[in-house]
Amino acid sequence: MEKRRLGTSDVQITPILMGTWQAGKRMWTGIEDADSIKAIRTAYETGITTIDTAEVYGEGHSERIVAAALADVRDKVEYATKVFANHLKYNLVIEACENSLKNLGTDYIDLYQIHWASGAFNSEIVPIQETMGALNDLKTQGKIRAIGVSNFSRAQLEEASQYGRIDSLQPPYSLFWRYVETDAMPYCIEQQISILAYSPLAQGLLTGKFPPGHKFAQGDNRADNKLFQGENFQRAHQALEKLRPIAESHDCTLAQLAIAWLISQPQSNAIVGARNSEQVTANASSTNVKLSDRDLQQIDAIARIVTDHLDNNPVMWNWN
Repeated sequence: MEKRRLGTSDVQITPILMGTWQAGKRMWTGIEDADSIKAIRTAYETGITTIDTAEVYGEGHSERIVAAALADVRDKVEYATKVFANHLKYNLVIEACENSLKNLGTDYIDLYQIHWASGAFNSEIVPIQETMGALNDLKTQGKIRAIGVSNFSRAQLEEASQYGRIDSLQPPYSLFWRYVETDAMPYCIEQQISILAYSPLAQGLLTGKFPPGHKFAQGDNRADNKLFQGENFQRAHQALEKLRPIAESHDCTLAQLAIAWLISQPQSNAIVGARNSEQVTANASSTNVKLSDRDLQQIDAIARIVTDHLDNNPVMWNWN
């Protein structure tokens, strides 16, 4: 898989990244460690060498699963992890990074990201200058190679950029969730900041495998996803039916079509989670789907059946 430059850093990433929120188990159901390890290893074997995780995914469990899967090929992969909103004071950033290094069994992290801005989830307000100071020091020490942010608005991204180089933004972004296009994407293009899109399949909705009226098991975070609720869910099914013939014309699945569309967008890369090796192999094949300008225009128009009816709240879940 041909790699791309992460922002203006010397880190090279694959256009499809392996997402490992589910490997942490918390807020997911039916996840087994052995399956997660096998899936992550399959990602590496199919050419997906960039792995995204976070300290908060199962309180370090996801990071430890990544290490279990890839320790012997550490020099051939890129680790991206995140510090949570409750650890953004200077000393807490340093401590969190050390914990992630230990969990990942490595002495450096390729991309270290602020998971949510200060104040999120009722966390303490910490000046971004203080947090960036810690990240800059970690970078100078060689413990991290690049700095990124996640779930930041354009205004927050611009403010953070005053205190150091930001090489990536990780927003929710998919055919059915496109808030970033009107907010931070123009700035990212202008400043050569890579977009690492999470939930590029809208948490599985774009696979077409959830029938109308589907109910998630208790504890599954997707039950709170706005796209799976009410008229949004109905419109999504209308759009999926219109996308099917395009996927069939390219001999690919709906999921592969959605990933191929996303990695064709400016500066954009897709973080795709998977429960098993079969899903990983299918995801990796998305790079073989070549979309024409006409295809991209058609897909864009169909997706607006869903996105034209969404509000401007950038958070994809109705969390209480």
